[in-house]
Amino acid sequence: MANLSVGIVGLPNVGKSTLFNAITKAGALAANYPFATIDKNVGVVTVPDERLEKL
Repeated sequence: MANLSVGIVGLPNVGKSTLFNAITKAGALAANYPFATIDKNVGVVTVPDERLEKL
């Protein structure tokens, strides 16, 4: 299966970094004010779901 790339986009201060940290177990800065995270964060996650091979 080919690699799948996804991004998390949304308005400021809605929990994108918190979601990223929950999915990747990373330590991206997550703070309760707009524009706390302005640098790109990259994470790699293995998704063991055979249904994804059918995409």
